[in-house]
Amino acid sequence: MLETSARLLRLLSLFQSRRYWSGLELAERLEVTSRTLRRDVDKLRNLGYPIHSCTGAEGGYQLGAGSDMPPLLLDDDEAVAVFAGLRSAGSIAGVEEASVRALAKMEQILPPRLARRVAALQTMVVRPAAGSDAVVDAKTLTMLAGSCRDNEALRFQYRDHSGKPTARRVEPFRLVHTGRRWYLVAWDRDREDWRTFRVDRIGGRPAADGRFAARPAPAGDLAAFATEGYWRSLEKCRARIKVMLPVDEAVRRFPGGVFVALDDTSCIWEAAATCYDRLAIHLGWIGADFEVVGPEELIAAVIRMRERYERAVAERCKTV
Repeated sequence: MLETSARLLRLLSLFQSRRYWSGLELAERLEVTSRTLRRDVDKLRNLGYPIHSCTGAEGGYQLGAGSDMPPLLLDDDEAVAVFAGLRSAGSIAGVEEASVRALAKMEQILPPRLARRVAALQTMVVRPAAGSDAVVDAKTLTMLAGSCRDNEALRFQYRDHSGKPTARRVEPFRLVHTGRRWYLVAWDRDREDWRTFRVDRIGGRPAADGRFAARPAPAGDLAAFATEGYWRSLEKCRARIKVMLPVDEAVRRFPGGVFVALDDTSCIWEAAATCYDRLAIHLGWIGADFEVVGPEELIAAVIRMRERYERAVAERCKTV
């Protein structure tokens, strides 16, 4: 049988791993009597842990929320996951200092076996560098999350892709994080349709605008809806490109857009940009053969780029 102090830590770990435990289950896990279990629960309560209990045939225990954050007990996988998440908190403004403090505490007690796992994770995983324009405010993010949860409508100023400010009235549904940016999926009351908003483009603090009745969710995968919604909003310069890559590989390489598989080796990429010349330049970076389906403006931009490159090496070609 475990010593009392070790048994209390084990009991606390069990409480934090599951919402509800029956008294019989806990006693069996700890290999103690029901009387000893009750004494151990009382000791945790005296330490400030809000443990609720109910009596009867189905009686049991549940760890509740208190006034202070109690110490957490994490298993190996949970500790590595939390450590990696804190390392990746740079896209949320306002949590950097707290993240550093939490990391410092964890690094002091991280066992060598977990330190090696964390080091491998940080070394071997390549993450795209997030631009400063993609950093979001932590308070705005938590407010949006609460509004999604509580069906609370919001009003805010929003900058579109050209920088033009607009006043929006929305019914928030979900927040989506794509790895580089945060998006809010919401019902736009003025446009009477689902819309995607980049959180870093929401100006100031959103204002509450009453409650609303929940709507059916947008059809399909929500993460795809968020990213596709942003790219479809760039209607000034949109194009279709046939890319000689499997659709999964194309999705991995390209920063956004809509992808439709043609066969095992090619797909259609519906892309968008602020101008066709910029899109033509980007096509040269994809590292694969492609065919411009349309429009004519993009074809003309690609031809201009080809001619420019040919002039850049014309003298060298004469001597070869």
